[in-house]
Amino acid sequence: MRQFWIAIKLTAVMIVITGLAYPLLVTGLAGVLFPHQGAGSLITAGGKTVGSELIGQKFTRPEYFHGRPSAAGNDGYDGLSSTGSNLGPTNQKLIDRVKEDIKRVRAENPAYTGPIPADLVTQSGSGLDPDISPASAELQIPRVASTRGMSVDAVHQIVAAHTEGRQFGFLGEPRVNVLKLNLALDQPK
Repeated sequence: MRQFWIAIKLTAVMIVITGLAYPLLVTGLAGVLFPHQGAGSLITAGGKTVGSELIGQKFTRPEYFHGRPSAAGNDGYDGLSSTGSNLGPTNQKLIDRVKEDIKRVRAENPAYTGPIPADLVTQSGSGLDPDISPASAELQIPRVASTRGMSVDAVHQIVAAHTEGRQFGFLGEPRVNVLKLNLALDQPK
């Protein structure tokens, strides 16, 4: 019986340490050391929270850059349903969806005749990737510039200003955050 009470006490202590103290400590440190990231890397515009740097959003209007397709949730980009489609490369459903996405990208960007970057027609593992490759942004520049009545060079400069390099100079690939880019386009010139 003595060992039973020792086990109960040890369990209670571990619950307090790992279930309360440690999460509170980590959350407190994140809030102090990394306040922006600790709060979800939220982006505000006009005094209103419009999204997070870390979660993609669905942009379909022609005056905006479009992100990667999403399988998260029924309509995509559902942060509560983060997931990929789990369809393999030989799955006919995936093949058909990619073919439709290629047609859509070509129809939205008729001035572009080159190869379509894979990230514009494939979903990320989470379905919530907020970034596209610089090549995917370049492909969309003529459409966005034309729709907004801007010069291609002006839009190209905005894309270049919002292209992030490899993390620490060697991790990952260069990328463009779609939400930040679209917000920059909406800023008064």
